Amino acid sequence: MTLKIDRRQLLQTGLLGLGALATPGAAQLMTARGFTHDVASGEPSADSVLLWTRYAGNDAATRLGVEIAEDAEFGRVVSRGEAIARAARDHCAKVTLDGLDPGRRYFYRFRAPDGSFSPVGRTKTLPEGEVDRFAMAVFSCSNMPFGWFNGYAHAAARDDIDLVVHTGDYLYEYPVGNYPGPEQAVAGRDIAPDHEIVALADYWLRYSSYRADPDLQAVHRNFPMIARWDDHEIANNPWRDGAQNHQEDEGLWEARKRAAMRAYHDWMPVSDAPWDNYQIGNLATIFVPETRLLGRDRELDYAVAQLTGSMQAGLENFRDGAWSDPSRTILGGPQEAWLFDGLADSTARGTRWQVLAQQVIMGRSYFPTTIAEQLAAAAPDSIRQRLQLVQAASQAGLPINLDAWDGYPAARDRLLAAVLEADANLVVLSGDSHNGWAFDLHHGDDVAAGVEFAGHSVTSPGYESFLGQVPPDAMAAGLVAASPDMRWCDTSGRGYMTVTLTPDEARGEWLFVDTIRERSTTIARRHSMTAAHGARMFGG
Repeated sequence: MTLKIDRRQLLQTGLLGLGALATPGAAQLMTARGFTHDVASGEPSADSVLLWTRYAGNDAATRLGVEIAEDAEFGRVVSRGEAIARAARDHCAKVTLDGLDPGRRYFYRFRAPDGSFSPVGRTKTLPEGEVDRFAMAVFSCSNMPFGWFNGYAHAAARDDIDLVVHTGDYLYEYPVGNYPGPEQAVAGRDIAPDHEIVALADYWLRYSSYRADPDLQAVHRNFPMIARWDDHEIANNPWRDGAQNHQEDEGLWEARKRAAMRAYHDWMPVSDAPWDNYQIGNLATIFVPETRLLGRDRELDYAVAQLTGSMQAGLENFRDGAWSDPSRTILGGPQEAWLFDGLADSTARGTRWQVLAQQVIMGRSYFPTTIAEQLAAAAPDSIRQRLQLVQAASQAGLPINLDAWDGYPAARDRLLAAVLEADANLVVLSGDSHNGWAFDLHHGDDVAAGVEFAGHSVTSPGYESFLGQVPPDAMAAGLVAASPDMRWCDTSGRGYMTVTLTPDEARGEWLFVDTIRERSTTIARRHSMTAAHGARMFGG
């Protein structure tokens, strides 16, 4: 995601810095043998779980044994199977084992032909029947060169998490020296390859770099994960037929998209389903859609919009025309039908909460005009023109970020109308923006339809990195004042979020680590918000 003041323009002007940075030897990552990247689990159900590892043997394919036990010593093995690590899949191996009991913690491991074992992983099946509590850790936006994955490290040590949800930007596609620049990059956070990832081997190697991180490994080892890509697992700001960060000299878009999707499925503990849902007993249905590659229309852009007349008149025409176009979609027709039917089915079965774990911010966000004026007064001409456009857009009732659901208002209206028709209790989980947010979601101006917990990034910088002239408290206050649906925000902290569901309430907590410039699991501050069942808005 690119915050639209705009980070791309700041990169082009040099304000965020570009340059060269030494990278690790790719050969070291590619030639390691045996179990190279720990283990992971995902796609849990009440009686099964998907297990992942990577084993680089001497052959093109290596058959691995797999076992799940009730105890870490494997004295009570309850399920066995086989997985094949294939060179054609970058030596990654996955298998789904079933026959498990619901709501139970298990231990698992892989065995190589030479008798060696992988590290022991811990996982958990989903519960059935009456469920009193279910807790999720929610992550997004982990740009490795920007810093240490301290949010992962803190969560990995917890014992009160049932499931990890990753809403995307698990890694970033940029070359070394570009986002972050050399002055922002943290020593020891090297990635390979050094160029932008475009081909399948590039994506494989970038995953290999990230998955070598011990804190990311620990999260995967200790909890099952459900995940979906956002944009940077492919290229910044993609849609069905292209991406902002894909150029003609980088080959065919379809080839790059297929390579990125394949690498993601190889390296992540996920199935090949394009979208899916997970049932948490009678407590919740978690829907995980795909919002980037399969159905999304191309993002609109104020800077290239065909504005006629004065800037204000042109933006008003844009608002009433292209921006409001009822045909524009972020999910696509087939996925909308799947989700709307799923919401109705979930409530018909008496499920208390309907959770949408997806990628981009759904709540309506507007940039404060007073801050735009303040920034424009001291900005270079190129930035001043952009800020004036942002200010005029806000005055025309247009949002900050057209890459989010704010750029697809008709699609959002259709979704929230389906929520209300299903009598659902909607909880939206989001990432992408790098900052922490809480929104009341409204259909129209005043019909409460649900709440949104939007998580801050693991390491990727937020508003503080490119609008540092404005104190974070002032920025947050201005955004909340300008955005009627926004109940709270934090624009300066890194970390992760938890969302805990009970039959009576949904409670989100944003945990902010004290630093990402060095390794630490100290939580500097926290913020929590709660929504009561049936209220469809935050309390207090």
